[in-house]
Amino acid sequence: MNKKILVVDDSKTIRQQVSFALSKGGYQIVEASDGRNGISVLKENLDVVAIICDVNMPLMNGLEMVSAISKDPSLPKYPIIMLTTEGGQDSIQKAKEAGARG
Repeated sequence: MNKKILVVDDSKTIRQQVSFALSKGGYQIVEASDGRNGISVLKENLDVVAIICDVNMPLMNGLEMVSAISKDPSLPKYPIIMLTTEGGQDSIQKAKEAGARG
């Protein structure tokens, strides 16, 4: 059985690139286009083993999504990796505080 990863990014191209790379590694991929959609997809796919998420997205950004997931007692604690072009220490700290692991 494949391990499933949720990829959340408002860029379809980025989602496709990340999904392609991970599927080559044997992972099953589910995708979402923003934080709100990501939470909905996650609740329909509780067998996800990890989440890869963009930071800057419309409707609900990645930090808000990670925070909402970590505060929801009905959801397991997932390893979450944030994708962003922002590499400053402030951005990294905010992501970790929200619940991201990398």
